[in-house]
Amino acid sequence: MGEVYRARDPRLGRDVAIKILPEAFARDTDRMQRFEDEARILSALNHPNLLAIYDVGAQDGIHYLVSEFLEGQTLRERMSSPPLPQRKVTEYALQIANGLAAAHDKGIVHRDLKPENVFVTREERIKILDFGLAKQAGVSGGQEGDTMTSPVHTAAGAVLGTAGYMSPEQVRGETADARSDIFSFGTLLFEMLTGKRVFKRDTSADTMTAILRDDPPELTDSGVQASPGLERIARRCLEKTLGRRFQSASDLAFAIESLSSSSVTHSLPKQKKYWLPWAALALVLLLVGALVVVFGRRLGARPQAQFLRLTYERGYLANARFAKDGETVLYSAQWNNDPLQVFSVRTEFPQSVKVDLPSSSLLALSSTGDLAVSLNPVFGHNFFSGTIAQAPMAGGSPRALHDQVIAADYLPDGKTLALVRRSNGKVQLEFPAGNVVYETNGYLDYLRISSSGKYLAFLEHPVFDDDRGWVSVIDSSGKHQQLTKEFVAEQGLAWSSAGDEVWFTAADLGTNMQLYGVDLQGKMRSILTAPQRLRILDIAADGRVLLASEQNKTEISGIDPETGKERTGLEWFDGTNLSDISPDGKAILLLEWGGVGGSLYLVAYRKLDGSAPVALGPGANSQFSPDGKTAVAPLLTLPPEIILHPIGTGESRHLSLGDIKSVGYIATRTPVSWFPDGKHLLLIGATSGKAFHTYEMDLEGGKPQPIGPDDWEGITVSQDGKRIAGRRLSGEAAVFNLETQQTQTVPGIARDEVVDRWTGDGQGLLVRTESPVLSRVYRIEVATGKRTLLRELQLSDRAGSVAPIRMLVSADNKTYVHAVRRVLGSLYVAEGLR
Repeated sequence: MGEVYRARDPRLGRDVAIKILPEAFARDTDRMQRFEDEARILSALNHPNLLAIYDVGAQDGIHYLVSEFLEGQTLRERMSSPPLPQRKVTEYALQIANGLAAAHDKGIVHRDLKPENVFVTREERIKILDFGLAKQAGVSGGQEGDTMTSPVHTAAGAVLGTAGYMSPEQVRGETADARSDIFSFGTLLFEMLTGKRVFKRDTSADTMTAILRDDPPELTDSGVQASPGLERIARRCLEKTLGRRFQSASDLAFAIESLSSSSVTHSLPKQKKYWLPWAALALVLLLVGALVVVFGRRLGARPQAQFLRLTYERGYLANARFAKDGETVLYSAQWNNDPLQVFSVRTEFPQSVKVDLPSSSLLALSSTGDLAVSLNPVFGHNFFSGTIAQAPMAGGSPRALHDQVIAADYLPDGKTLALVRRSNGKVQLEFPAGNVVYETNGYLDYLRISSSGKYLAFLEHPVFDDDRGWVSVIDSSGKHQQLTKEFVAEQGLAWSSAGDEVWFTAADLGTNMQLYGVDLQGKMRSILTAPQRLRILDIAADGRVLLASEQNKTEISGIDPETGKERTGLEWFDGTNLSDISPDGKAILLLEWGGVGGSLYLVAYRKLDGSAPVALGPGANSQFSPDGKTAVAPLLTLPPEIILHPIGTGESRHLSLGDIKSVGYIATRTPVSWFPDGKHLLLIGATSGKAFHTYEMDLEGGKPQPIGPDDWEGITVSQDGKRIAGRRLSGEAAVFNLETQQTQTVPGIARDEVVDRWTGDGQGLLVRTESPVLSRVYRIEVATGKRTLLRELQLSDRAGSVAPIRMLVSADNKTYVHAVRRVLGSLYVAEGLR
């Protein structure tokens, strides 16, 4: 294509390479266009494993392309010495695959991948060179044989590439897509491992015939002790049939990256066995090793854990279980923009396969191979609930069993289920299904049965909308025992392989949960700490552990009423929830439950003009007073309290709740709100052993007084202070009239919709429909149920969005703010944890 010069860029003080199009080529308009097209396409790739393009242009009739200047060797030169160490092979292969993936994502197929076109810089950075035969997919008007840089259309059926590195379809002159580059990659990988060309024959014709007909030789025939993982990857790349290869370079890169957690055997030339001196040295080393082991045990040293990554998609990982063979893992996840689904993956090669089931979340896996799944689960608070159904592990039509199930597990017989489900405003534990042995005003999850079938372990949460809590067990007789202290967050639980401990993940402070173990006597120990959030999902019979590594992030955006422009980044630290929007629509209240929030969390005030947030003090979900000058919040102490934070100067004020032992979050975003006079509070709470009830509380003192019927929970008070909107425990939206003491059902509000507040005219209610991908705010007329849509938000990027989107609208409907919570996780197998 041209002549290449080394040059100096004086402005940036760097060496560059300049490709100049020869004069004869420059007069050819087709070549000229392709020269410029190549520069534009390659500069758009912008990937560290592809040659970087800095500039393209013309001066005095000379057309040029400026690229980065590379110092180092081609891969061919790098392989001229003995075979590369497998550590380097894996490192180079991953970089090549990543570079190909970047090109393929832009529709570029290289079509001439070979050692001469792969460059290794002095910093060991791989650069893929020479896209002279590259083809751009989807270019209108072109023929199949067109390249980005060829001077004329290439006839269909013409062979393009380099013999020995071409794919079978290139040899036959057929369509070459991204999978053709993957075949060529396989030839490179084989050559890096063995130092020999995989299909090399005496002539080019014989070489191309071998590509079409011959299988790659066994690596052991080359005297190479290659890792099984690398050999499997190479052979899959070299499949003759397109459908049997990796289907994308991204999948290929994922497969190579998964090998980084495993040790790699170096390829070494055979040596003569001068074994006597070495035997003596080995004996000495053996004795030293024994002393290290003995003294290491005395000092309490632990073997280092190893981790194997099983998933590589972007999204939320819900649950996972080892199958009986110990090598198959079943898991449920919401990847990218897809719904929650069940997948199967093998530990020897981390490529997931979807199980033939409708949208569902994995609950349990029986010893007989049956799956218990939650069909069309809804993430309502900190857990999923749905209809539990049973299906074969291979998939098929599931058989529905029970509704509103949160968690479940199989007894050792593989047939009988124990489960946790919602019923009549409470959460109950059934052991077995149908036999209620425990119930709570909070919730229970991560139910697991011991191998003996005698004990059920679970996480117990005293507050319905909060994952703070402790580990509990209950035996077959119904005896309940709390094993641990209360943690500020806990998710994930499994019995140890020996069955003598419950392993769980929890946080003392902040969002990063760590792995602990506790025995039935309550003796607790730390097993694994990490700088990221962990969640245990299962333990195999041999002690290997399934762990989720997660990032939990909230994204808050809103409309600044002063400018009318949207502001993003209104969240604060590592755990932010949106609590309320001010009456004038100019500010919001936040709940910070991350590390800075402490065990009682933190209430923060933030204006929508982008100014910094202000910490008000401890408390959970808070609400503005009618004049916007005070924030009220529950304190999740035992027993709970109410706290009033002034917005501005002044001291915070604590209020006792008398006989109320817990505050509730059922069917509401906050358990405490205001009467319009600013002197009374509306509260949802429960006394010992009782269901939640609605209370009115005078800020000047006195015990909270119950109001309304027993089967009703009040949420928001009308502007005249005479009516309270809420829900019956059966789910219907209703209004309670304080003067007549009558309850009126509000038509047109679904059970899964959130009643937010009264409208300014007192004739309607603001009601939210919430899901992880769509949120709408409606005005519902109390008398007629007439519905008017006020705001709508639909996510384009759904990855990891499992909690309902929270959208709050100001009283005048001039501004709004919304919060999206994403939990992004990956699944690992951990070995060596003790």
